[in-house]
Amino acid sequence: MERRSSVLLLGLLLPFFLATNHCIDAATFTIKNNCPYTVWPATLTGSGSQLSTTGFELASGASNAIDVPNPWSGRVWGRTSCSTDGSGRFTCQTGDCGSGVVACNGAGGVPPASLAELTLVAGGGQDTYDISLVDGFNIPISITPQGGSGGCSSTSCPANVNSVCPAELSVKGTDGNVIACKSACVAFNEPQYCCTGQFASPQTCPPTSYSMIFKNQCPQAYSYAYDDSTSTFTCSGGANYLVTFCP
Repeated sequence: MERRSSVLLLGLLLPFFLATNHCIDAATFTIKNNCPYTVWPATLTGSGSQLSTTGFELASGASNAIDVPNPWSGRVWGRTSCSTDGSGRFTCQTGDCGSGVVACNGAGGVPPASLAELTLVAGGGQDTYDISLVDGFNIPISITPQGGSGGCSSTSCPANVNSVCPAELSVKGTDGNVIACKSACVAFNEPQYCCTGQFASPQTCPPTSYSMIFKNQCPQAYSYAYDDSTSTFTCSGGANYLVTFCP
């Protein structure tokens, strides 16, 4: 009788333990749109399980929460000026992932797009995160840890880089206004801007006048490939994360 009671107790407690472990090894991304226009956020998984949503519509002032199982790494970005044509194909003027539908389904965004990049470690380990403009900029963006320990500072690119984008890097919308700004690597595809070939090290690939345009506007963001020292942030203790467009 005692043995059966122990087995029964284990059976009752097992779902609790599983649920508890799931909570420990999971995080929540809250995606918020503070822009005065609609944004279509997208997610791309680099490692770990694909998220429950890979793209959705987010009206101005709205937010959406996504469960993220640990460990996980990937990115979040915003698509703008999106529409569906007469054939039902969905496209965006910036950040489009080419899927033809609102969900990106494992496809990345076409540069230039401002990226929120995160790597989550299971068991409350040290997460890393950054805002990357290495491929260019389309809209302001920030990452703010919620909870956690060990620093856990927010990082952001709150400026409108499009307003200072030189003509050779500019992407214009159908109305003729600048809607995104390419990085020099994306615009010219040359080793000295992409940090490739003989320039594939921090010593041989310093900042350029083009990368400094992005850095001056957004000092916390990656402006080129070797911009690690001022652009990588960490947080321990199983934090959740708020990603905000137009912070």
